[in-house]
Amino acid sequence: VQLQASGGGLVQAGGSLRLSCATSGSTFRFTKIGWYRQAPGKQRELVAAIRSAGPADYGDFVKGRFSISRDNAKNTVDLQMNSLEPEDTAVYYCNAVLTTNKGWTRYENEYWGQGTQVTVSS
Repeated sequence: VQLQASGGGLVQAGGSLRLSCATSGSTFRFTKIGWYRQAPGKQRELVAAIRSAGPADYGDFVKGRFSISRDNAKNTVDLQMNSLEPEDTAVYYCNAVLTTNKGWTRYENEYWGQGTQVTVSS
């Protein structure tokens, strides 16, 4: 499984960025796929994720500013980030969980893409 993140950059507060996570194959094969972020000195936290069933999950700090979606034609999961704040500055990582069954045993493997830097200036 390969996850390729892109779309980070420098933006002023109030601006927008769109991150894209390209996967090797369909995004629908993953139990969960989405984005985490890690700011300097802080723990990695969930930004947004899509599950194979049910609504998307968002971090509490998102407050309606971000939206996660799939692009089936491109095999990507995209994160549209609006109304960015300096506190959103972090390295953003694509994450995916793949569940497989072998006999009676269920395996969950987690994958991470390389990070993409998002910097929001005040």
